Amino acid sequence: MRNGKAVAKNGGKRTLKLMIVDDSNIMRRRIERSQRFEQLELVGTAGNGLEALELFKKTDPDVVTMDITMPQMDGIECIARLVAMKPAVRILVVSALADKATAVEAMERGANGFLNKPFTDRQLNEAIAELMR
Repeated sequence: MRNGKAVAKNGGKRTLKLMIVDDSNIMRRRIERSQRFEQLELVGTAGNGLEALELFKKTDPDVVTMDITMPQMDGIECIARLVAMKPAVRILVVSALADKATAVEAMERGANGFLNKPFTDRQLNEAIAELMR
């Protein structure tokens, strides 16, 4: 801290808060391990849309990775609710559902990008980089 202001550890870039939403624990851990951005701080993970809404209220993330097919509340509904709470949130859909209609609906609800499963670490990092521009 300098003169009452927090000093960023990553070359002056603002730290962004990341939340990962996927019903697969394996996929949540994979995304967490694969992302390579110093300015992204993981603030939490959720296994479904309802958990994501609660966690979102507590942690106020800037960037969210979102699965579509989940129990209790799917990603499409969750995207709409997150965007209603924070219009500036950046959402990357990470889903095995590769049909165009699903991607279009996610974008119409407020998602900013779409990445198909399975994906490589490079594809994930390129998609996140695009989201943060």
